[in-house]
Amino acid sequence: MSAKSLPPSFHGYGLGLRREHYANFLETNVPVDFVEVISENFMVAGGQPRHILRQVRERHPVALHGVSMSIGSADGLNPDYLKRLKALVDEIDPLFVSDHLSWSRIDNFNSHDLLPVPYTIEALDIVCAHISMAQDTLGRAMLFENPSSYLAFDGAVMTEWEFLAEMSRRTGCGLLLDVNNVFVSATNHGFDPYAFLAGIPASKVRQIHLAGHTRGAELLIDTHDSPVCADVWSLYAHAVSLLGPVATMIERDADIPPLEDLMAELDTARAIGAAGLAARSKEAA
Repeated sequence: MSAKSLPPSFHGYGLGLRREHYANFLETNVPVDFVEVISENFMVAGGQPRHILRQVRERHPVALHGVSMSIGSADGLNPDYLKRLKALVDEIDPLFVSDHLSWSRIDNFNSHDLLPVPYTIEALDIVCAHISMAQDTLGRAMLFENPSSYLAFDGAVMTEWEFLAEMSRRTGCGLLLDVNNVFVSATNHGFDPYAFLAGIPASKVRQIHLAGHTRGAELLIDTHDSPVCADVWSLYAHAVSLLGPVATMIERDADIPPLEDLMAELDTARAIGAAGLAARSKEAA
């Protein structure tokens, strides 16, 4: 297994860059420390224009966040996908390159969803081999995010956080901690979200995602279409007290509000993050 050096820690607050706010970011001074884009939107012919991303990159650090690498797929990684991602990485020189601990593709079928992997040794071996291949291709360490899940496989020999920790240890990859996803999965499966936070290797976390979700008839659904809820804010405060200063961003992918609303939510993240860091310093004193 290969091990690339993790990018240095970056303490800042950012937003997901969405088409609705392109003009704001190109024509005004938006007070964010970085932005994040969906990698695939800029990797395909007819996708979102690369020149927009280059112009935004002149103003702000950019994180690339993928949704289609499918590192848990038994079919292996798609070489053409990796080639196109590397071209984007080389052009943009991103702050982070991330994807998900999930799979979405088998044979010629793509679910366009982030499907869970079984927490088994066999799955861990496959995932680690694919992460090493991706990192070797890109020439850098990646971050991988814990996804929301709605079912669990029989035969698991470890918890999700144990899987993430061992995955990171073997490959040298970093972690993107999605606090909303922790809350959603914990609620759906009945585990303790604070145990999850305690179980992941703090030194490997480089970025945090915050988002909203929807309550379905029986499960919470990770929809990114609403503000961050109070329970997730509380979990975030505890995460910061454990992790220290890391990059934090707000994700919004549907029902996109005016930029001012997202900036107000980001101010909440700043305030809660500062309180979490203060609590961490107090405990260390």
